[in-house]
Amino acid sequence: MSRNSLLAKILRIAAIALMGVTAAFTLLGGAGTSCAAFSPNNPQWADSMGPLAQAQWLYILFVFVTLAIGVMGVWAVALLIRGTTDAYRSSLIALVSGVVVGVIHIIASRSLRGKSMPVDMVVYVTVLTLLVFLLLRIPQIWQGVNFARPGKSSGAAAGRGAAFSAKIPAAVTLLLGGLSALSVQVWAGPSHIFANGINYADAWRSQFSLAGWGMIAASAALAAYWLQQKYFVGWQIRTKKLHQAPQDLI
Repeated sequence: MSRNSLLAKILRIAAIALMGVTAAFTLLGGAGTSCAAFSPNNPQWADSMGPLAQAQWLYILFVFVTLAIGVMGVWAVALLIRGTTDAYRSSLIALVSGVVVGVIHIIASRSLRGKSMPVDMVVYVTVLTLLVFLLLRIPQIWQGVNFARPGKSSGAAAGRGAAFSAKIPAAVTLLLGGLSALSVQVWAGPSHIFANGINYADAWRSQFSLAGWGMIAASAALAAYWLQQKYFVGWQIRTKKLHQAPQDLI
């Protein structure tokens, strides 16, 4: 598979976007656990989360460790977009850490309260992303998908091409992250509705809305810049070459 083939580009963008969604889910999972970790006996959810009080220290640890893994995931996404040589390794470290901590979280929650959602969903997404990244290491696929960019090419056109290829996955990742933040009360709602019937996944609507629309706006800006550079600037360069061609023959 050629690195510049359409299939290789699609696989790279899809893998980076999936890694971005996984990082976003991990951060949201860590933030969501804070409610039960710091106030397990809150009357609003004590009927479901009260049993966690006997291991409160463990759940407070889950909060900080999960948030740290989420930050590692975001950093890995940035490295993947930049095309650094350690991007793939950083991604694997974040994903394996997420799976290990997530499985421990699931076992602890099922032992204490008989269920573990929504941690399960975060772990499932992380496992899926890990499997995708491992499959990408198949030699025939990796030779085209390899996230590490080749050495710097000469010429302005090559530099612009590298910049364009970075903006596409960044825009897609930001878009998916924004949509995840805006819809958190929908996909996380079923596991955050307790006896009082309130959807606690919607408790931070203003914050998630601000973050979600901010990421979507950034995604749109990157996409617009990419289109402007690719088509308008490219057209200008081609036009300039056409006008210069007769002079070069003199």
